[in-house]
Order: sequence, then structure tokens, then C-alpha cells
Amino acid sequence: MYVQIDLDGPAGTLRVSGYGLPTVELVRAPGTRPDAHTPIGARRPALLTLTVDGEPAGIRPARGRLLRHSYRVDARTDGVHYRLVPCGRDTSRLLRDGRRLGTLIRSGGGLVIDRWEGAPTPRDRAVGTALAVAFGTGAAPWWETVGGIAAELLLP
Repeated sequence: MYVQIDLDGPAGTLRVSGYGLPTVELVRAPGTRPDAHTPIGARRPALLTLTVDGEPAGIRPARGRLLRHSYRVDARTDGVHYRLVPCGRDTSRLLRDGRRLGTLIRSGGGLVIDRWEGAPTPRDRAVGTALAVAFGTGAAPWWETVGGIAAELLLP
């Protein structure tokens, strides 16, 4: 299934669409400066607006700190809870209502490679792709992050 991805990180806009898919749009609040580590430019829920097929949806990215799990992103739409959570350096699991749907990998240029378990719905594909593009996939293990912080503090 073809998915069209239009991401403008500096402007803070993302649109995911395609034949047979609901359109998913994620917008960062106008006038806010983008952070350098998140493709959409923000992880603060108050700065983000998510719509699925034109209807408001909830979006709640975690802060993204030391542990991989802290990079999770939760979205609610039409009574369904989606969670994208890193499970490796480059990969993240997509869950729907706590059940695993598949694994997503965001590569350069906004492309998302997906490996689904079972048959995802068009909404699953669109929302999962939007979350992966907007927030990226994967995270470094905690011990590597701590090592990087320690090296920065100890080395001139």
C-alpha cells in the first residue's frame, strides 16, 4: 500500500495520506522554535495537534530522556490507543490497545519501513507511519547514553 509522507520539520507540519488511508496530520504550534532532536520539532503535547481523517485526536509523546521507554509516543483516535515505543537502536514497536501490530524503522528522507504482524487496518498504517516519521524510531540503550554524558563531563 502506497503512503504519501509530507514532512516539513522546520515549519512543524506532517501529513500522511494515500489511497484508502485516512489522512493523518500533525502540526507543531505556529511560532515555536523546533527542537533539534525530533523530526516534527517538539515533544511537548501542548505544542502538538493531531487529526485523523479531519477529526481531533490525542497525542502524548513522552519526554525522551535516558531510557528507551522514555521515547514512547501515545496517540488516541476513535477510541483506539496507539503506542510507538523504541525496541532497538533504529526500530520501534507499534501497539494498538496494548497488542503488538508490528515494527517500524524510519530511514533517511522520511521513508518508513514496516513489518506488520497480521493485517493492519488502514488507520493502523496511517497513524503508525505518522508517529514514526514525526518522532523517529529507535533509541540508544541507557548505558550508551550514560557513557556519552560521562565522557562529555570528563573530557575537555
